[in-house]
Amino acid sequence: MRKIIVLTFMTLDGVMQAPGGPKEDESGCFKFGGWSVGYWDDILEKEMGMQMGHPFDMLRGRKTYDIFADAWPKIDPENIINKCRKYVATHHPIPPETAIWKNSVPIDGNVVEKIKKIKEEEGPEIQVHGSGNLIQALLKSDLVDELWLKIHPVTLGKGKRLFSDGAIPAGFELLESKASPSGVILAKYRRGGSIKFGSFAPE
Repeated sequence: MRKIIVLTFMTLDGVMQAPGGPKEDESGCFKFGGWSVGYWDDILEKEMGMQMGHPFDMLRGRKTYDIFADAWPKIDPENIINKCRKYVATHHPIPPETAIWKNSVPIDGNVVEKIKKIKEEEGPEIQVHGSGNLIQALLKSDLVDELWLKIHPVTLGKGKRLFSDGAIPAGFELLESKASPSGVILAKYRRGGSIKFGSFAPE
């Protein structure tokens, strides 16, 4: 069984929309694009290097796929992002101009059921970056095995959130955590069964 791992930059109030630039995702009149950039430091760079420094496949929503496909072949053609297999949840064909981004596999129709089948295949871990709408579907179907979060010391008040109203009640286990000099909390969580309920009220 392959792991699905969500790697997310998020704010203290859970917003994950457009961390990397002003024009990344302006849907919903979002005006805070690029909110994570000022907190980038050597620790974050090292951590991202480790998290993406081994074999993996990618799973993307269409918007995130198009952003990556436009940028990464130009940034570094030899980067593992360009070489790995890229599953794309989309209802529209991948146009020929993105064919330079090799190993792209469109997933349409019943996306969740097809992802379940991919998860059962042999292969490396499957990393999900960005793709807020797709992540909601994965969380609702309990398909996320681990969350690798970068929690930034900022609140935005509005924007797409990692956990929306559709997230199922679930328990997670903390695998590791640390803080960067800029105040970003780096935390890895693994799916950990049910919520452990109890009460502090006197009997």
